[in-house]
Amino acid sequence: MTAFGQNTTEKKAVKGFALLELYTSEGCSSCPPADELMGRIQNEYKDENVYILAYHVDYWDRQGWKDVFGNADFTKRQYEYATFLGKQQVYTPQVIVNGKADYIASQETIVRNAIKQALSKPAASNLSLQANQNNNNLNVNYTVEGVSKNSNLLIAIVQKYAKSNVKRGENANRILSHYQIVHHLQIVDLAKEKKGTTSIHLPKNFDAKEFEIIGFVQDMKTGSILGVTKAILQQSSL
Repeated sequence: MTAFGQNTTEKKAVKGFALLELYTSEGCSSCPPADELMGRIQNEYKDENVYILAYHVDYWDRQGWKDVFGNADFTKRQYEYATFLGKQQVYTPQVIVNGKADYIASQETIVRNAIKQALSKPAASNLSLQANQNNNNLNVNYTVEGVSKNSNLLIAIVQKYAKSNVKRGENANRILSHYQIVHHLQIVDLAKEKKGTTSIHLPKNFDAKEFEIIGFVQDMKTGSILGVTKAILQQSSL
């Protein structure tokens, strides 16, 4: 299995993008409308430079329902954004656009306006990815151009869609739909090398048709996203 993704110099290096990072939870009754909105946006913008990553946090788990996709690492990432953005606390559903501004993720008009504004600004980094699946691992070759000295490359393993039957908590007895669920976020320090290879252990239920790989470059001093691309999985011709 081989995956390729590239922001070409002629096109995406100068074209704007919008990376929406959603913080959500199955234990939050305000989150399903935001999840559904992300699903609609994903479908509408599937051929454009709009990317969605849904991180399920774990701090709602104590309310009576453990989110099946919840991850303490994603809670930590949300708190890091709170520091970047000067926020006193975290909340769900929160969406952060290009690492620069946050919004209540269910407020459709505001979120859509933020996407349009993000798309109007050119990308700062040019990113290319080439990935090969080897059993339960994914080997990703990366090349990055145009980064700050504080930049990291982050590679997300994303499940496009799933449903959950919630038994307890604020969403008890509801079947929830989830979109662009992040299962793993690999961090690569770009301080020394802007080109290299990283290996990612794939989730047990990984399927090339139901998952995708999204990579993005982030300035870890400001939180700003400098560039993003998606590696479309293809059958190897070898």
